[in-house]
Amino acid sequence: MKKYIKFLLMTALLAFSIGCKKDLNLTNKSAYTYDTYFNSDVAINQAVVATYAALLHTGFWSGDYYTTFDLLGYDAKNNQPLLGDYLQVAQYNFGPDLDVMNNTWSAFYQLIARANVVIDRAQVWKPANASETTDQAQYIAEAKFLRAYAYFNLVNCFGRVPLRTKYLPLPTPADINMPRSSVADVWAFIEQDLKDAEAGLPISYPATSYGRATQGAAVALLGKSYLYEKKWGQAQTELTKLTQQPFTYALAPVYNDLFDDPNQDNPALNPESIFQVMNQQWTDWGIGNQYYMFGGQETWGGKATHTVRAQSYGFNDWNNVYVTTTAVKAFTYPNPQNPSVNYVDSRAAFTFYGDAASGGQTQYCQQCATGPIAYPFATKGYEWLKYEYYNKVATFGGPQSGINGQVIRYADVLLMLAESYIQQGNTGDKPLALINQVRSRPSVNAPLYTTLGSQTDAMRILMRERQLELTGEQSRYFDLIRWGIAKQTINAERQIEDGTQPFQDKNVLFPIPLAEKNANSAIAKDISGDWN
Repeated sequence: MKKYIKFLLMTALLAFSIGCKKDLNLTNKSAYTYDTYFNSDVAINQAVVATYAALLHTGFWSGDYYTTFDLLGYDAKNNQPLLGDYLQVAQYNFGPDLDVMNNTWSAFYQLIARANVVIDRAQVWKPANASETTDQAQYIAEAKFLRAYAYFNLVNCFGRVPLRTKYLPLPTPADINMPRSSVADVWAFIEQDLKDAEAGLPISYPATSYGRATQGAAVALLGKSYLYEKKWGQAQTELTKLTQQPFTYALAPVYNDLFDDPNQDNPALNPESIFQVMNQQWTDWGIGNQYYMFGGQETWGGKATHTVRAQSYGFNDWNNVYVTTTAVKAFTYPNPQNPSVNYVDSRAAFTFYGDAASGGQTQYCQQCATGPIAYPFATKGYEWLKYEYYNKVATFGGPQSGINGQVIRYADVLLMLAESYIQQGNTGDKPLALINQVRSRPSVNAPLYTTLGSQTDAMRILMRERQLELTGEQSRYFDLIRWGIAKQTINAERQIEDGTQPFQDKNVLFPIPLAEKNANSAIAKDISGDWN
């Protein structure tokens, strides 16, 4: 009897199993799939917006990106509250198992994956009219710009990387275990994507689409790519376009409007931003939970629309990092028109809080109901003003900020264009005028240079100008690396400030993350030891 019952149970289970298999094979014709969803203007646009959204995720502009490169470029230094991965970054004491390195790698490739989906599906989509045909070209161009931006970061951080150029719904083992491409091939791919983006992007957008990549953004990133590749003439040609019609970029009259003004995303009010990572204001992207950066993305308590930078860096809040004394001292240098006396650059007061002698801002809460408050921590170190709201509030109360991240702005373009001339041996009127244009912004009004001198002198001036203008904008690390002076510069500055020389030869590139080595056998075979 027991055997009979056991037989009946097994038979029933087998029948149930077969029935389940049949049910599982049924197709839900109302469900969205890769093949059926991306077939309209609305759906493709949603995919593009989701691609931009990747910029706000962990590993990118929610926190990891600016903190990592401010520390590595020694614009910022760790305060005692800064622990864990970031402390290891600050000390150049990290390896391939560091989560921040993995987050950075993953964020770049997530952006690439989303861009590849847009390009693939937009090319298959059949527009119904001329307006949709225009949208199709724009969507593809936007995706190519974003993909190029991701690869620009990858090649500069990691050197040789896998070139994943298309979306593969069913990747083979060979697709997954893709070997690294040469640096030259990665740069060539970036260049072509940006040329395609330049051809397909509009000059401007209506107010509902502020923040999307424009033709000017593609031109700027292509010119920057040429500069990083040391293709000086091509960089000059490309960047010069942005100083002429049809482009109308100009320096924002008030320097700090770029880093705390609620209208910073409006080109009519802020003509300087060429491409920025938007917070809170992005098209189709509602304001989400401020705590998403602690483990969530779009789906954790709301959409990813904040950066934690204001509270993380804020002296009245978490106070994780200081401005380095090295960065502060750079703002005091010989007056260009009277080298026998020092000049304290007026951009200091827009960049950090400090004492009067340093040129830093000595008050905060200027727009609070209580009126200005004297900055109370001048003897403890220099604190960040840039990307802070302390002119409007005394403290933030939560890890949220709607201040947009400046990726490329017009002052950066003018200085890159000046460098392209100088690197070709031209230290005359054209680069001189470009550098002086940045210095003569109404709110800065620094003494102008009358001459740049020799090529060596001109590059020294250019390097300092980039340091002062772009402090805390994740520029200095990449500049020092591409100029080939990162180790000597960082170690000399750290020796003076904290008695260490932490930068090693291997730090010119990031290590390929251990997670990627474990997942990709081609990369694992290509790397000897723990470094790149």
